[in-house]
Amino acid sequence: MTTIPTRQVGKTSAHVTQFGFGSAPLGDLFEPISEDAAQQTLQAAWTAGVRYFDTAPFYGYGKSEHRVGHFLRQQPRDQFMISTKVGRVLHPTPNLATFDKGSWAAPLPFDFTVDFSYDGIMRSFEDSLQRLGLPSVDLLVIHDLDYYFHQNEARVSAYLNQLFTSGWRALASLRRQGVIRGVGAGINELGMIPRFLELVDLDFFLVAYGYNLLTQAMLADEFTLCSKRNVSVII
Repeated sequence: MTTIPTRQVGKTSAHVTQFGFGSAPLGDLFEPISEDAAQQTLQAAWTAGVRYFDTAPFYGYGKSEHRVGHFLRQQPRDQFMISTKVGRVLHPTPNLATFDKGSWAAPLPFDFTVDFSYDGIMRSFEDSLQRLGLPSVDLLVIHDLDYYFHQNEARVSAYLNQLFTSGWRALASLRRQGVIRGVGAGINELGMIPRFLELVDLDFFLVAYGYNLLTQAMLADEFTLCSKRNVSVII
C-alpha cells in the first residue's frame, strides 16, 4: 500500500494527505455511476494512500455523502480525515415531476435552501453526520459563498452578512469545543479570500478556480495573504 505524505491544515490538529479525494463525481455529476463503481473508486484511492476525503450535501443532493460514508465506515476512524460542507440545507422535494436535478444526472430526491445562519449550519452539520453514518467529521467548509453561484454583489453581501452575524457562531463553537478540528471556505473564483479573512478566522480555503501552470496571479496576492496568516490552501 502506498503512503502519501501529510500536511498540517493551518494551525489545526488536522493533517491531510497531499493528495485528497474530491467526491463531487460520486454525486452523479453529469452522468450516473453505479454503487459498485463508486465503492471501487473509493477503494482505489484508499489503496493508493489517499486518506483525505471531501464531500458535501450539494453533491447529488446527499448521494455523495451516503457513498463516502458507506466506504469510510469500514475503515479505522483514526486512519482518515474527512471534510463536508455547510450552506445548503436539504429537504425532500415536494414534486418529483418538477424536480430540478441541476448538474446531477441521478441525484437523490431533495431540494435545497441556501442558509448560512446559525440554525442552518447546525442543521446541515447534523444532517451530514446522519447521511455519512459517522460520529464526527474533521473539517467543515463554507460552501460556494461567491459570485459563481450567487451571481451578484447584493446576494453575496447578504449571505456574507448572514454568516458573520449568525452562522459563524455555530462554526466557531463547534471548533472551540473540539467537535471539529477546523473551518474552511470553498470558493470558485478570485477575490473572495480577502473578503472572508476580513470577517472570520478561517483555517483553510478549498480552491476550485483556475490555478494552473498558465494562471498563477493569485500566488502574488491571495495565496501570499494566506501564507502570512497561516491559512492553508487546498487545491
